[in-house]
Amino acid sequence: MQEKGTISIHTENIFPIIKKFLYSDHEIFLRELVSNAVDATQKIQRLSSIGEYSGDLGELKVEVSVNKKAKTISIKDYGIGMTAEEIKKYINQIAFSGATEFVEKYKEKADKSQIIGMFGLGFYSAFMVSKKVEINTLSYQEGAEAARWECDGSTEFEIGPAKKKERGTEVILHIDQDNEEFLEDYRITQILEKYCKFLPVPIIFGEKEETIADDKESDKDSKDKKEKKVKVPNVINNTQPLWAKTPTDLKDEDYLNFYKELYPFSEEPLFWIHLNVDYPFNLTGVLYFPKIKNDFEVQKNKIQLYSRQVFITDEVKDIVPEFLQLLHGVIDSPDIPLNVSRSFLQADSNVKKINSHITKKVADKLQELFKKDRKSFESKWESLNVFVKYGIISEEKFYEKAKDFALLENVDGKFFTFDEYKEHVKTNQTDKNDSVVHLYSSDPEAQDSYIQNAKKRGFDILKLDGPLDNHFINTIEMKLEKTAWKRVDADILDKLVEKDEKKESVLSKDDEDKVKKLFEEVISDKAHTVAVEPLSTDDLPVTITQNEFMRRMNDMQKMGGGPMMMMGSMPLSLNIAVNGNHQLISGILKEKDEKKQKELAQQAYELALLSQNMLKGAKLTEFIKRSVDLINK
Repeated sequence: MQEKGTISIHTENIFPIIKKFLYSDHEIFLRELVSNAVDATQKIQRLSSIGEYSGDLGELKVEVSVNKKAKTISIKDYGIGMTAEEIKKYINQIAFSGATEFVEKYKEKADKSQIIGMFGLGFYSAFMVSKKVEINTLSYQEGAEAARWECDGSTEFEIGPAKKKERGTEVILHIDQDNEEFLEDYRITQILEKYCKFLPVPIIFGEKEETIADDKESDKDSKDKKEKKVKVPNVINNTQPLWAKTPTDLKDEDYLNFYKELYPFSEEPLFWIHLNVDYPFNLTGVLYFPKIKNDFEVQKNKIQLYSRQVFITDEVKDIVPEFLQLLHGVIDSPDIPLNVSRSFLQADSNVKKINSHITKKVADKLQELFKKDRKSFESKWESLNVFVKYGIISEEKFYEKAKDFALLENVDGKFFTFDEYKEHVKTNQTDKNDSVVHLYSSDPEAQDSYIQNAKKRGFDILKLDGPLDNHFINTIEMKLEKTAWKRVDADILDKLVEKDEKKESVLSKDDEDKVKKLFEEVISDKAHTVAVEPLSTDDLPVTITQNEFMRRMNDMQKMGGGPMMMMGSMPLSLNIAVNGNHQLISGILKEKDEKKQKELAQQAYELALLSQNMLKGAKLTEFIKRSVDLINK
């Protein structure tokens, strides 16, 4: 007997809302319907395991099929099925979740983490792509009669008896004209592989060809076995993904193979962390540390978020700390709060707890690796330092652990912890204020002349040439007591590590004034400051330096930060130190020809510019021409 009725809803416009706003991406319909089918399958498994169902389970799977001629997509399961009354309850009452009721009913016996459905809205995503939806279903309950439901996307439905003989449910979508792209096999495969790749029940779509031994044609005693090609069901998914397994049952090879499955074209990872938490929240997953270079050009959105093995998103900015979003891998948790369309996260206390737990697990793993095999840890530092420095900059809790394993590398390739380095340089690099000066280079090749001069004094130079190092230096300077961080070209050596020592100048006060005036005329740029300094005779005749504080501010502005951002970029201000004790300066001072005197001063100044890679274009061409003329003379 056919029965007609009206779907129980409180808003007449619920379907347009579902179609246009609830699910922003139409392809989600397949994820939701397949998830529902998996749900129904897991329910029958659960009922069987607790003795509530004694029938034959048969082959439990979900079948997806496309009929291009009829313009339909079918999702078929062999799960719990529904009676006509249950259709009215679960389908006709929007947002009544069958999964929620099932968990409540069997909460003492059921494992709720295995039940996917949550809001009872997923089924209605079918109307985003369909002009009509049918349900044919037969409940597992003894004596149940098959039922058929049909709706055209309005609030009216039809329900009546069906001829279905097998337990389970088949949902048939009659695809509308605007969504016929979903009738293409490649499109269905694409969606299933994206969202359903790791669902816990086999998902079948189409057939594939396999080669097997042909026992009839092969001679049992022959070495030459005959083979034949056969068509077999195409299983889309891996029902037992690595993160759902117990870590003690896995080998390194398993983790590497799974990484290749996730990222087929990537280099092998450095190492990984297996997450396996069941209290105070449920969380599983595997996070891999990829190899990355110092250029920091790394694609984020490589961590995939799942809920009960259903893919949700690769946008994990709330659940994974920002500095760890460079990691690769998978996180799965039924306790992650999702919005009703299961498309993105909602903030709550569990998200914060999971975020903190992941930070702690990563810090513990790095500390373990450092203590276990420091040499190996040092060899991986090129990739690791970005993660560690990013974490130190952004997460106070991470810094508390990282300060014991974070490394500083000097220009000679030697590694030190923060404490080790302070001890290493304190004898020679403690200034008159009792601060230990950490000298560093942001470009060892370009700043080589400064590095070599510093080494002559017995100073040690750190290599801090990464994209985060400006921010890292500012952060670490505030955390480490009695330390100062100065780039090796930030000032003359006597002022980089200032002592209570005064050097004598071979020039008189009048001569110093003459030299200063001469160089100011040659340089002419009022933004630059000229000073005559009593430096060592083997120092350069002219040294160009940039004030540490101002240069840092400029560098941070270029990266999109810093307190002076609103003021705009500042003009480049250079400090020009003329070495009053250098023989060349004395020679320039003695030169009687004013034109030649200026020419020599210009040459000495531009040599200093050249050492800082600041001489370019027409000025460089002129410098080369002048150099040739001076050599000829």
